[in-house]
Amino acid sequence: MRRRLPTLQALDCFEAAARHQSYTRAAQELSLTQGAISRRIAALEQFVGVRLFARTRHGVALTPAGATYARQIGGRLDGLERDTLDAMSGGGQGALHIAAVPTFAARWLVPRLARFAAVCPEVTVHIDTCTRPFLFSETPYDGALYAGTDEQVKNWPGTRTTPLMDERVVPIASPQFAARRKIWRVADVARAPLLQQSTRTDAWRQWCEAFGVETPHALRGPRYELFSMLASAAVSGLGVALMPAMLVQAELARGELVVLCNRPVSSRRSYGVVVPEGAEPAAAMAGFVRWLQDEIAADPLCSPEQG
Repeated sequence: MRRRLPTLQALDCFEAAARHQSYTRAAQELSLTQGAISRRIAALEQFVGVRLFARTRHGVALTPAGATYARQIGGRLDGLERDTLDAMSGGGQGALHIAAVPTFAARWLVPRLARFAAVCPEVTVHIDTCTRPFLFSETPYDGALYAGTDEQVKNWPGTRTTPLMDERVVPIASPQFAARRKIWRVADVARAPLLQQSTRTDAWRQWCEAFGVETPHALRGPRYELFSMLASAAVSGLGVALMPAMLVQAELARGELVVLCNRPVSSRRSYGVVVPEGAEPAAAMAGFVRWLQDEIAADPLCSPEQG
């Protein structure tokens, strides 16, 4: 049976025009003329029998039907592109597409993927960064490595989660900073220059309260959005950072950072693998999850004691 599908060129032009809300910018992106974009979208509108764009004083705007169609085809075009790249790379039969929180992916997962490739050479792992829940039905992802509170994970609709580990944080600093004292107690850390993470403003207060220590300047200090920025600031000697030791393993191994006071505290966040609810995950995804669990079990910095 012949499929009722428009041409890929027409869909490509429509998706670009919908994303930019402009025929001109779509033409620039696709290296076409504005007239070519207009003709292909007109042909697409004739094919589907619905107006997708309306003319305005400032150019064009999506109609309600056009906005719905753009949302539907955007993810499918992305998926088609990924499938094509998988086939071109020879990894189509064993490709995994994973969405992951960026710092965990860059600092913990990617350095270990060579070991996964050694045990599962037929599986190619592709990783995109993602920090918010999404609808799996609108993406090409097989799973997501997510970090958040239990409530955040439970509120991710249409999914089920395999817990991996709780996140525990410790104070870290450069060796030069650490040399300011022979022994660092919790109260000493509380009085030091504290490096802040802008997305976790209560982190230092919670850490100090866990040991019954007051810190009048728990919110003071320079703020950084990402753990990677926080680690760089600590390496530079700007103060003490509070973060999971597992995310600075390279800096700890090189002696650029040290654990100032080995008193780990739960950050009230955990890591887990999120997959679509319903059908069992493919064998490649199930094997990837088992490998993750084995890696975490073997990593002393992922344990409650933080090594």
